[in-house]
Amino acid sequence: MGRISHRVAVVTGASRGIGRGIARRLALEGAAVVVNYRADESGAGETVRLIKEAGGSAVAVHGDVSLGKDAAALIDAAVTQLGGVHILVNNAGISKDVLTVRMTEEEWDRIVDTDLKGAFLTTRAALRPMIRQRWGRIVNISSAAAFTGNVGQANYAASKAGLLGLTKSVAREVATRGITANVVAPGLIETAMTGELSPEVKAWMLGHIPMGKPGTPEDVAACVAFLASDDAAYMTGQVLKIDGGMVML
Repeated sequence: MGRISHRVAVVTGASRGIGRGIARRLALEGAAVVVNYRADESGAGETVRLIKEAGGSAVAVHGDVSLGKDAAALIDAAVTQLGGVHILVNNAGISKDVLTVRMTEEEWDRIVDTDLKGAFLTTRAALRPMIRQRWGRIVNISSAAAFTGNVGQANYAASKAGLLGLTKSVAREVATRGITANVVAPGLIETAMTGELSPEVKAWMLGHIPMGKPGTPEDVAACVAFLASDDAAYMTGQVLKIDGGMVML
């Protein structure tokens, strides 16, 4: 029996990278997993396949979490297809690097709508069943950029910083209902997205990591699995940084 057996977890943006790692780890811990995706249907299918091959249970559900109707439908799918929603991991996120002076409103809105508004919409929808059952775990995936900022990432860093305030507010609102809300803030993690970084940028980032190496999606997933379990029942409104020591506050 895993630490979260008989629970249903929804992981947004779970078709690859960190999201896939989280979905697989939660399934390994015993949860049935809703693998959410917006565009990468084949990637989501691969995540489901990997989970099922390992003996777990998962379904893929399409939805753009920046849209209220899709966010609500995602939570409804978890309830109707798997029997409920106990764990919500808001991992869906995109970036579009542009210097602030050149950033368009569309470039700002697109990132904020997905990375921050999407987490609000799915959280709002998931809180209703969580409150009724008086148990829930919400884990929002932020970033080291929320603390440091990054050149060309005003939209992304602002969204990820906004997740901290959203999480702490939700944590205070539902703490007496058996629901916790926490943040995991990864640093440089080996994924397809970070693989697109230039050698110069990657070298600069590694130079600011005391451990001298990037992390893996599995590093992030292990922390999420802990927060999703009863082992973290007395933790809420907290931020755990998975960054090799990049940000020490």
